[in-house]
Amino acid sequence: MYTPENLEKWTLPDSYAGPEYPEYFVFLGRHRDSNLLVESNFEKGLEKIGGESETVLVIRDYHWAVGWIENIYIHESDENALKLADEISKGLKDYPVVDEDDWGERELKESQRVWKDNYNVKERIEYIRQNDSQFSFRDYADLIGCIRGNWFRGYASELIGN
Repeated sequence: MYTPENLEKWTLPDSYAGPEYPEYFVFLGRHRDSNLLVESNFEKGLEKIGGESETVLVIRDYHWAVGWIENIYIHESDENALKLADEISKGLKDYPVVDEDDWGERELKESQRVWKDNYNVKERIEYIRQNDSQFSFRDYADLIGCIRGNWFRGYASELIGN
């Protein structure tokens, strides 16, 4: 039987009144207010270990502070999923991203939404002026499209603070 070095066995939390999972290891978790990186890591980590199955569970518990918490639990008998999750968890200690492309796409999409929905034309112009080193426009039409909120051409992580 495989014993992971980078995963913890499930333990009974304080003030918990629900099903127990003593034969499971905890892989990744997220909650209602998780940022884009946590969301990306959770979904891509689950995908990389083969998704949900009889031995890989996504369990949602309700929590007074954050509304809900989800964790990926892997049964101790699923050696393949445990090895993959253990390897991913080890990698996350050195670099906290499971899938760089997915995280970047999420940041880009969110920055486009924030730019369009949360900034007016005057605020966009001011942001571009204050952060001019972030922007490189192909031409005048590109600049105008950005100012109108059609797209965001700056650093997504700077705009959304993720």
